[in-house]
Amino acid sequence: MNIAFVCVLIAGLLPFVCAIAAKWGFREFDNHNPRQWLARQTGFRARANAAQSNSFEAFPLFAVGVVLATLVHADSLRVDACALVFVGARVGFIACYLADRASLRSLFWLLGLLSSLGLYAAALAY
Repeated sequence: MNIAFVCVLIAGLLPFVCAIAAKWGFREFDNHNPRQWLARQTGFRARANAAQSNSFEAFPLFAVGVVLATLVHADSLRVDACALVFVGARVGFIACYLADRASLRSLFWLLGLLSSLGLYAAALAY
């Protein structure tokens, strides 16, 4: 498996890391209605849940970009670099979300978006 495919796997798992963070400690956690329970949360748990949602939203653009770039045999070094930057940016984004660092979080979000778009540029350049 190449680096970009491993990055897709990691990026696909990141929302679940956020879900674990949102529910960490399970203080009065209601497993019968977890979405309603999460909607009532504040602070760290609410931010972790928001990071989870955003991670699910960012994933398709990235994953499809890796697949398309791979299908057209785009430069593998460029594809791997974009994929690594995306994963690094998403990890930074999640960390900033959990730490309530909004401005820095936005920069990581933008970096992740640009790296996803870089995958499409690599596919089109082929």
